[in-house]
Amino acid sequence: MNAGPMSVPGPAATSHTLGPVDQIPLGEGRAFAVGGEQVAVFRLRDGTVRALAAVCPHRRGPIADGTIDRQQVICPLHQHAFDLASGCSTTGAEPLRAYRVSVDNELNLVIEKGQV
Repeated sequence: MNAGPMSVPGPAATSHTLGPVDQIPLGEGRAFAVGGEQVAVFRLRDGTVRALAAVCPHRRGPIADGTIDRQQVICPLHQHAFDLASGCSTTGAEPLRAYRVSVDNELNLVIEKGQV
């Protein structure tokens, strides 16, 4: 499966295996602790995966619980929308960090995370 375009991690990127991709139902997201940060991973209905910081900058809403379509996630608390590929807000909120995420040959989610 192709994860599509994502932000490029810094030079000190490390990979983290998060487990089987099927732990996230199609069309939903789940939050994971990755290297001391919360990351929301989304599995789109076409099978591609995306990853963003898991906490909305507006009022710390749980981004993984948001509603998604092919291009954006909407925070469940105050309806701020974020682009799933870039993390940029389409409603004026601060952007979310985007992570490179993919599915490996064993169908596990793998996220690359650079040092903050």
